[in-house]
Amino acid sequence: MQSGRNANLWVFNVRQHEGARLRLFCFPSAGGGASMYVPWINAFAPDVEVYPVQLPGRENRMKEPPCSQFDGLIEELCEALLPYFTAPNPVGTRFSASSSDLSPTPASSTPFAFFGHSMGALISFGLTHQLLKRGDPLPAHLLLSAYRAPQIPNPESLHTLADEPLVRKMIELNGTQRGVLEDPEMRRLILPLMRADFSICETYHHTASEPLAIPITAFGGLEDTRAGRDVLAAWREQTSKQFRLHLLPGGHFYFRTTPQPLWQLVKQELQPLLER
Repeated sequence: MQSGRNANLWVFNVRQHEGARLRLFCFPSAGGGASMYVPWINAFAPDVEVYPVQLPGRENRMKEPPCSQFDGLIEELCEALLPYFTAPNPVGTRFSASSSDLSPTPASSTPFAFFGHSMGALISFGLTHQLLKRGDPLPAHLLLSAYRAPQIPNPESLHTLADEPLVRKMIELNGTQRGVLEDPEMRRLILPLMRADFSICETYHHTASEPLAIPITAFGGLEDTRAGRDVLAAWREQTSKQFRLHLLPGGHFYFRTTPQPLWQLVKQELQPLLER
């Protein structure tokens, strides 16, 4: 897959803060967009700059075809986001959700971390390994939410389901409002994106490798039947550094309506980086 897409479109609504000590890149769940992280921007300011990552095929990138292969997406992300990771002068952008105007602004070199929810957790992990393989700068911390550790096989093949079974599964996952899925026009827009995102997860092939020398923190919902304690705790095998697991009340989207407890835990995990 060629990385010919406009790199500025891969980050959404960034607001830079003079003196910020850390950048947090946030990757969405299947079917989700970068806007799910917009409330995080003010919540973490001014010490942490939140960079919501926008994947093709959703929200302000709705007209682009979505990625459907894990390896291809990771290659595109490496090329598009590398300017934000590298010194001496990575390019920052500001994007307004109500405007298509993107204006680059210079930004100083700053340590960075990844947060990913569900599919976003797998993307965060895969992107980190690709950066390591290429010899590029690495995140200082991985914060991974509601997704099984990568060495645990994914038994699903949701992207191959016919429309009706796929809709039933999406309702079961509680990630999309039932009313949206019952609207024929909305289904026409949403189902191809969901198939592509499920395909990203289901085309991932895990290759055993040395644990990352990066701390990993896993998060999940106590009532999440897709990513329970055991499969989250297995992320421990993927790091030679510190590992922690935090479980909060709720299901797979445990922080959707009440994000503050998660925000507090994320800030707690990032505090050592802010004190350097």
